[in-house]
Amino acid sequence: MSPIVRKRILISILLVLGMLFVIKFSGPKLLQLYIRSGMGDCKELPIICMAPALEMDNPYFPKDKLEDFTSFKFKNIELSLPKGFLVVRGFIKKHFYKKKKVPEGEQTIYLLYQKPDFFIELFPFVKKQGVLNDHEFVRRTMSARTQEINDLTDTFFVVMKGVFTPYLGDERDLVMLKIRMGNKRCFLNYNLGPQANYYDCTIIDDNKDFFKIYIKDTKKILSLEDVLAVISTVRKPLINPGPEIT
Repeated sequence: MSPIVRKRILISILLVLGMLFVIKFSGPKLLQLYIRSGMGDCKELPIICMAPALEMDNPYFPKDKLEDFTSFKFKNIELSLPKGFLVVRGFIKKHFYKKKKVPEGEQTIYLLYQKPDFFIELFPFVKKQGVLNDHEFVRRTMSARTQEINDLTDTFFVVMKGVFTPYLGDERDLVMLKIRMGNKRCFLNYNLGPQANYYDCTIIDDNKDFFKIYIKDTKKILSLEDVLAVISTVRKPLINPGPEIT
């Protein structure tokens, strides 16, 4: 587990401990106030007040887009990606609740893999709330909204949403989608900003493997169809590619 992931988990645990104290002495309104004071309100962190607005089933993209992509195979991730990007595995850049913008730099794609049931094993208490697999965990996280907090579980998923969402530019223009593509169920958050395009793709396949792709497109060369093409290629390698070159 990378230091960044450990840091996020520690922050999550500290926030949850704080919530345990709040829930003991308060109701939904104070829980919502707790989130606003600890993470920000809808203006400061719009995504915690948003939810996927559209569900797409096998969305169309031109298959010939894949002809210009380059194949990558890591230990747990195999996919095809557009050329001209720095590809980094196992790290997602996140600036926690900072108002300043991330410096625009190199075209970058970050990749992350987690084993099946990673999140429900990491937070086993959610099983008592009916969250029995990682897809349901991610669904609850992406659907969580501050204004709909009624109990500790709702609050927990709002925290998860804020902690695990990478920088996406001005979130006021953010689009959140749910996608079913072949054997994959995906959550795609993207922002086509004036200076850069950002795509945050969370993918869980029918084998319960978890993939995350974060794209920082500073040259604004990728379209939504390009990203859908990338998602269509993601899978766990059938054969271990051997030692990785770093």
